[in-house]
Amino acid sequence: MSGAERLRGKVAVVTGGANGIGLGCAQRFAAEGAAVAVIDLEQDALDEARASFTAPPLLVSGDCTDAAQVEAFIKRVEGELGPIDILVNNVGQGARERKAPFLESQEEVWRFVVEINLFTTMRFSRLVAPGMAARGWGRIINMASESAVIGPVGSHDYGAAKMAIIGFTRAIARELAPRGVTVNALCPGPIRTRALERSAGEEAKKAVASIPVGFLGEAEDIAGMAALLASDEGRYITGQSILVNGGRWWL
Repeated sequence: MSGAERLRGKVAVVTGGANGIGLGCAQRFAAEGAAVAVIDLEQDALDEARASFTAPPLLVSGDCTDAAQVEAFIKRVEGELGPIDILVNNVGQGARERKAPFLESQEEVWRFVVEINLFTTMRFSRLVAPGMAARGWGRIINMASESAVIGPVGSHDYGAAKMAIIGFTRAIARELAPRGVTVNALCPGPIRTRALERSAGEEAKKAVASIPVGFLGEAEDIAGMAALLASDEGRYITGQSILVNGGRWWL
């Protein structure tokens, strides 16, 4: 079977998929034959993303931290596209403009970072995993980060949330493996995305200098690994935390 056919007949959901890594995954899945549904808070970005697909995906504006909106989205996907086979829990972010050293940090920011990263991952997984298990086939791909293992200064909340995603991944991978469902975590390193562009400058230069392969990754580098894990070719891979970072750090 060629790569272009690996996901034909599958229904894939990507959270936070209007740009960056999420959009890269959605585009790759669609190119490989999947029917794709994306949820993202930014309607303008969704509208812009629509033109990048040859087959029109289901693009929905919604808040992934709102349980009612998430449940309504999943029901809509199942009603319009069919049972969900593949879930990429991509939505997440750091504290961004509220980022601070731990000694100056605020609990409200911790809560936001944990909610947008960890709780969204658990929320979506809880909604789709029962159906996958009942049908005997499913793929859940959780977006962690190399920050979980590197522990950069100022990423106490983000690193904690992403490491929690790794623990969650391992626990449900063990539970769901006998039911034909694989669960893995991808841990991207520096990737050329809007978020990295916003922090461009010395920080970005230092990141590039620390990558043994000598260049920033692209969203397609993460999407390629996600497509492998989502396909039948990834059937023997589960519970793993896979660093995709140009060799910047190893497990």
